[in-house]
Amino acid sequence: MAHVQVRFGERLRAVRQQRGISQEKLAELAGLHRTYVSSIERGERNVSLVNIERLAAALGVAMAELMPDEAKPPGP
Repeated sequence: MAHVQVRFGERLRAVRQQRGISQEKLAELAGLHRTYVSSIERGERNVSLVNIERLAAALGVAMAELMPDEAKPPGP
């Protein structure tokens, strides 16, 4: 089961890439630093709701679209 920060980062990267936006451009549009966006995508940051909202707006999506699926509990 991947940690929620890792899953969020993976989801952010997927949405960003689907839209053909570089990390640098996303950071610029969201008013964030590129290295911060990179660390989010690597699952190294616990992102605030404020920054999730900024990223979603920069990508033109609802905040909910950036939320990863729930972790599935380990099976038997």
